[in-house]
Amino acid sequence: MHLELTEEQKLIQDTARDFARAELEPVAAELDQSDDRAPMLANLKKLAELGFMGLNIKGEYGGSEAEVIAFSVAMTEISRACASTAVTVSVNNMVAEVIQSVGSEEQCTAYIPKICSGEYSAAGFALTETGAGSDPAGMCTQAVDDGDSWVLNGSKIFISSAPYAGVFVAWAVTDREAPKGKGISCFLVEAGTKGLIIGKEEKKMGQHASATNEVLFADCRLPKSALMGKLNDGFRIAVGELTGGRIGIGSLGLGVGLAAMDYATRYVTERSQFGQKISNFQAIQWMIADGYTDLEAARLLLMNAAYRKEFGKSFAKEASMAKMFATEAANQACYKALQMLGGYGYTRDFPVERYARDARITAIYEGTNEIQRLIISREILRNLN
Repeated sequence: MHLELTEEQKLIQDTARDFARAELEPVAAELDQSDDRAPMLANLKKLAELGFMGLNIKGEYGGSEAEVIAFSVAMTEISRACASTAVTVSVNNMVAEVIQSVGSEEQCTAYIPKICSGEYSAAGFALTETGAGSDPAGMCTQAVDDGDSWVLNGSKIFISSAPYAGVFVAWAVTDREAPKGKGISCFLVEAGTKGLIIGKEEKKMGQHASATNEVLFADCRLPKSALMGKLNDGFRIAVGELTGGRIGIGSLGLGVGLAAMDYATRYVTERSQFGQKISNFQAIQWMIADGYTDLEAARLLLMNAAYRKEFGKSFAKEASMAKMFATEAANQACYKALQMLGGYGYTRDFPVERYARDARITAIYEGTNEIQRLIISREILRNLN
């Protein structure tokens, strides 16, 4: 693996960084405290116009064809400024990828260009249920074959971007007699479909500008053409896409952690105690050293996972390692940054408080870090001679 970015990847990284600093960072604190999502939706449209909603998507569908490494570095730069915007970009890319991967040509041409262009502000990934979070094979939402249509009934929780998503990729049980995980299928559900109900929005600890809602299906009737991929093959599809999505969430965590450490490091060079800058104290210097070292290790793990995915190599273990380590490093970096600011770090006058709240969820969504440890250990044990 070559550790240097290509010229194209550097250009994408620079473009993401410049946009994040100019457009996202100035409104991030306001979005965190306001119910007005208009500025974020406007920025999502601009990001789509720059090509960030389809970084690993073919040009024929409106994608950038920039591949996975570029996606990872772009996610890091965007999340340095606004984690709520970054998670929307990550999910949009994931939904576009799953449609490209298993959708028919008609499905690809109908939906992917709308995601990539920003015609759809967002796309939804409707998998999680109350009793099927870490264990998605345990879902209860059902899709019944009713002649020329499918009828969905059930509910999903924690669905990002639900109120402004133009299309959802949704999973449901299509064979109740099949062994667990074997009778699940994947469907495309357009916003506005009768029986698709956007439920209550969660009041979250962080990432406030990103809506997270319950999504309900009440006799939601879909055409037969809404089935995506093979019948009863949906669980495999979900697991595969979650694996790739972990690179995005790990990169998001890395960006938040870097933002926190950068802010705190600048702060300690300006604040004085005991007659000198607090950056002169060894305790502070060790926080800086440990924080940045862990984040650099996270970056290398993410680059390795992204490289392996981009070049068609197995990457499940590497993606789980990268997601787990990067998100835990991000949370520790935010803790260190808050400690470096002292009491000010605990106030909303400084962004470190927001970074700490935004980082916390990264160790939970896209598969908890406890699940990542199971995946990693199983992959290692499975490959023992």
